Amino acid sequence: MKKVLMPAVILFAAFTTNAQKLYPEMGKVISYDKSFAKLIAADAKIEVIASDIIWAEGPVWVKDSGYLLFSDAPRNTIFKWDEKAGLTEFLKPSGYTGLGQYSDEPGSNGLMVNPKGELIACEHGDRRVTKMNLKLGGKVTLADKWQGRRLNSPNDVCMHSNGTYFFTDPPYGLPGRDKDTANREIAENGVYCILPDGTVKQIISNLKKPNGIALSPDEKLLYISQSDGQEPYIMAYPLKEDGSVGAGAVLFDFSKFKDQLGKASSDGIKVDANGNIYAGAANGVVVLSAQGKLLGKVETGMPTSNCAFGEDNYLYITAQHYVCRVKVLAAIK
Repeated sequence: MKKVLMPAVILFAAFTTNAQKLYPEMGKVISYDKSFAKLIAADAKIEVIASDIIWAEGPVWVKDSGYLLFSDAPRNTIFKWDEKAGLTEFLKPSGYTGLGQYSDEPGSNGLMVNPKGELIACEHGDRRVTKMNLKLGGKVTLADKWQGRRLNSPNDVCMHSNGTYFFTDPPYGLPGRDKDTANREIAENGVYCILPDGTVKQIISNLKKPNGIALSPDEKLLYISQSDGQEPYIMAYPLKEDGSVGAGAVLFDFSKFKDQLGKASSDGIKVDANGNIYAGAANGVVVLSAQGKLLGKVETGMPTSNCAFGEDNYLYITAQHYVCRVKVLAAIK
């Protein structure tokens, strides 16, 4: 979501000792509940695997090939990282294919890989959700309009096992953001679904700044994080078969935990196999139980946008200019 533009320090080069890569470390693991030790060890190291990024977002692990993709929206680029090759450019432009300067965040944001191995991307500049074969390329638009009007700037996305996609559409990628009356065509900062037949439906219209999005393991609940200082909530909505949702309830209110987390709200969110929620917030990743109990935090020490589980049992974290990782004990999907 928000970024701080400043010169980045290049920490990416790793040292090699006995063929074992050693990465710079940052931050610390903080426990608020004894059960947190079953998810992330207290002495787990937070390793910096990439830097020199303007604003890292939308990480996703490509399990079939064993590498990480993430967005740098200001650079209009998707980067790739793997243990052998390190950091390389994967796709540019990633979210804006027009001419000239569009906004300060024209590129892709949230990313995911569907069961067919296609990359699903939320594109700020082109104001759409797309899919692309990771090996062959060639983008296909999944959604760029609702009721004939262009979307604002799709931000994050998740997918139901029945083929329905859910995504948030705040104004962060618009040139004037929430004050952009010249380019904005939809008043609401909505949450949408894309049904398997391609129908786009607005399912939530009353959130101020919807951002991260995820499903519970049983796919009965849709979680939405709201990046709003006045209502810094993670919401839970019962999901219906037609892709719509029932009345939402506040699962976690960051304003009630200022002593532990300071003044915070959440950005991207992910869920492990047991329903625990991992939210980019409070200069790190805040971890909650499925019932909304505060369990712990992976503190990076800087604005943290999102995270993703790797099949290598690491939690990959996008934190401002850096991408880092921490070993997890939690069962992942």
